[in-house]
Amino acid sequence: MLMKKIKFLILSLFLISCNKSDHTNFIVIFLDDMGYGDLSSYGHPTIKTPNLDKMSNEGQKWTQFYSASSVCTPSRAGLLTGRLPIRNGMIGSDNNSSRVLFPDSEFGLPESEITIAEKLKEVGYTSVAIGKWHLGHRKQYLPLNNGFDYYFGIPYSNDMDALKSGIGCCVGQGYWAQYDQKELNSRNYNVPLLENNDIIERPADQTTITKRYSEKVVEYIKKNKNNKFFIYLAHSLPHIPLYASKDFLGSSEAGLYGDVIEEIDHGVGMILEELKKQNLDENTMIVFTSDNGPWLPFETHGGSAGLLREGKGTTWEGGQRVPAIFWGAGITPGTISGLGSTLDILPTFVEISGAEKINDRILDGYSLKNTLIDGEPSPRDEMIFYRNREIYAIRKGEYKAHYITQGAYDYPEKTEKIILEKPLLYNLNNDPSEKFDISGDHPEILEKIKLIAESHKKDLKFKEDLLKYRTKK
Repeated sequence: MLMKKIKFLILSLFLISCNKSDHTNFIVIFLDDMGYGDLSSYGHPTIKTPNLDKMSNEGQKWTQFYSASSVCTPSRAGLLTGRLPIRNGMIGSDNNSSRVLFPDSEFGLPESEITIAEKLKEVGYTSVAIGKWHLGHRKQYLPLNNGFDYYFGIPYSNDMDALKSGIGCCVGQGYWAQYDQKELNSRNYNVPLLENNDIIERPADQTTITKRYSEKVVEYIKKNKNNKFFIYLAHSLPHIPLYASKDFLGSSEAGLYGDVIEEIDHGVGMILEELKKQNLDENTMIVFTSDNGPWLPFETHGGSAGLLREGKGTTWEGGQRVPAIFWGAGITPGTISGLGSTLDILPTFVEISGAEKINDRILDGYSLKNTLIDGEPSPRDEMIFYRNREIYAIRKGEYKAHYITQGAYDYPEKTEKIILEKPLLYNLNNDPSEKFDISGDHPEILEKIKLIAESHKKDLKFKEDLLKYRTKK
């Protein structure tokens, strides 16, 4: 009898050990135009995000985390490659109004770039991209040619391909008219929904898109529970126009924008539940963040930057400082006030996965492994802020210097580019809203930051602007 009990115990321990993987799975949840102040854990008073709050409490909440750019295409290029978009052509030029890719754009992320998916494939990972891509809609630039094994999503922004119905993409172009309809629908925009390289729905039903993205991730986790996997979930929302499914429409105190965020949060809960169900919650690392700040001209549809200045399209803090939550896989819980960036995600995943480091090109990201796992200080102490092909601002430690300032876009009114004779300087530890210029008190700080710019430019090989090539109808 005793021997039977011992055998049973040994078998039980064996089965438990079999369920615990010796690798880390990775999930990136990347929102479109969500601002620093749009989550309850980051101070929003009425938007309810219980699942993200749970991740924030159990994992690491970063308070000074930056996207690679203040607009969509270059930001996504930066995340997936760990390189500033100035290095791969996914950023516009001064004499070109295009800051992102469009449905008539000819190019996309260069084949020579190495993505997270391609690096993880080297050590046996399967990868899936769900959601917005925006790194080239032509076949050769889509996810399947960038290391991913499966793709389901909209290839560019959800406000593109507007139909000739009086509904435009922007403020002053009939945007608000669509919300005068009795029923919320997405038939004003002829955006395609792709599965792998094929269009399966056009126009995509965006009222259900958030739900379908989350369901696809859950399905993928079920099918790949015994595999190493990387999931890149890039939500199309809350980029305008806003849509929510019937289950969430009108449910938030914060209006339609709140509906959208709360439905995304619900999807996060579905993913967390499935990971736990499959016994993968302890060996899966989730990163939740945004591609840039809120699109402020759209008012209640554009989100909030909280206490930060300006929003999407600018190099002020509201343009690139974004929420960032790391959860799971041995992460030491806490609030991290050190600097971090979406540029750091690739080198972090590379180190944790055991993949070989990239040594044949300059990376602008740092591995955050020691901060995430051991609670050590962040290795990042600098951040360079580009708009198109010029450095607009640089952060060093607690200080940020602005050399050029400009508003987001030319609507609702034209914004002026101002090249400053004397840089502005702010201490972001005590002035995150960038209200009080202290440049006159700290010329030595400005000199140190100037040296950072000079060193950066010395090693910089400008890549041709690939966003300027468009085929006009």
